[in-house]
Amino acid sequence: MIVMGIESSCDETGVGIVRWNGDGTCELLADEVASSVDQHARYGGVVPEVASRAHLEAIVPTLRRALAAADISKPDALAVTIGPGLAGALLVGVAAAKAYAAAWDIPFYAVNHLGGHVAVDTLEHGPMPSCVALLVSGGHTHLLHVEDLAKPITELGTTVDDAAGEAFDKVARLLGLGFPGGPALDAAARDGDRDAIPFPRGMTGPRDARHDFSFSGLKTAVARYVESKERAGETYSIPDIAASFQEAVADVLTMKAVRAARDTGVDTLVLGGGATANSRIRSLAEERCAEAGLTLRVPKPRLCTDNGVMIASLGAHIVAGGAAPSLLTVASDPGLSVATSQVFT
Repeated sequence: MIVMGIESSCDETGVGIVRWNGDGTCELLADEVASSVDQHARYGGVVPEVASRAHLEAIVPTLRRALAAADISKPDALAVTIGPGLAGALLVGVAAAKAYAAAWDIPFYAVNHLGGHVAVDTLEHGPMPSCVALLVSGGHTHLLHVEDLAKPITELGTTVDDAAGEAFDKVARLLGLGFPGGPALDAAARDGDRDAIPFPRGMTGPRDARHDFSFSGLKTAVARYVESKERAGETYSIPDIAASFQEAVADVLTMKAVRAARDTGVDTLVLGGGATANSRIRSLAEERCAEAGLTLRVPKPRLCTDNGVMIASLGAHIVAGGAAPSLLTVASDPGLSVATSQVFT
C-alpha cells in the first residue's frame, strides 16, 4: 500500500509518499517541501494571505516532484491535513487533495496535523509504543498521550497563551535576530551563558496545572530586561539573553514532559514539531529522560518541521487500522482539537 500525504497548514507546502510495511512502519519514497518562509521574513512572522498564495503556486509542482521521486503515477490512498492551521492555507491543500483523490479514484483521508508529528517518528525508530508526545512549534505546544496512532489522542496539557515557538520568534525579533526566531536564537545562545539571567519559569508553581504551559510572562520578562538596560544606558549581551531565554523554555518543556510520562505510566517520550530541532531542548530532554529511565525518540530535524511525509505516515497507520475513508464533502477546520479521532468524515 502506497500513501501520499499533503500538508499545507502554515507556510510549508509538503507532499510525502510512503509505502506501508505492514509491521507498524513505513518506507519513505518521497519527501518534497516548498517553503514560503523567506516571503514572511520581512514581516517578522507568517502572513496568512501570503502563505495561502504561496501554497496555490507550489502545490501542483511539489506534488509532481513527489510522484517523480517515488517513481509512481498515483498512490493507493491520499491523506491531507484538515486542521488545525491557517484557514486559507488549509483550504488550498484540502481542495487539491480532494481533486486528486477524485481524479485518481482512490480513498481520501482527512487527518489531524498534530497526529502526524507523532506518526512521522516511526520512519526512523520503528513501531510506536504507548507514549507521551511533546509537540512544540510556532503555533502549538502540547503534551499528548498516544496509545495507538490510528485512534483518538488524549491531550494532557497545552499552552494557555503563547506557543513556545511563537515566543522564540518574538524574542528573536526583539533582539534583532530576524525570522524564523528558533534557529537564530539557538545559534546566538551557543556563545552565551544560560545561567546569566534568571528568567522566570511559567506555570511551575505548586498550584499551577501540572501539564499546561505559559510563555507570555517569559517573553515579557525578556522585553523588560532589555528595556531596563537601555534606559540605564547599559550594554547587554545578546548571546546571554538568548541562552538564558532558551534555557527557561527548555527547562519547563522537558520538566513537564517527563512529569507527564511518569503520571501516565509510559516509558517513552517522543518529541515533535519544528521547535524541537532546538539543540538545548533536545539535549536537556536526553539528560532528563536518562535520569528518569525513559526512552527518548526524536525524529531528525527535517521530519520535525511541517512536511507531507508525516501526513502520509499518519494516513498509512489509519488506513491499516481499518478506518473508513473521508467524504469529499468534509470541511477543513482551523481550530481542530487534537483530542478527537484521527480521521474525519
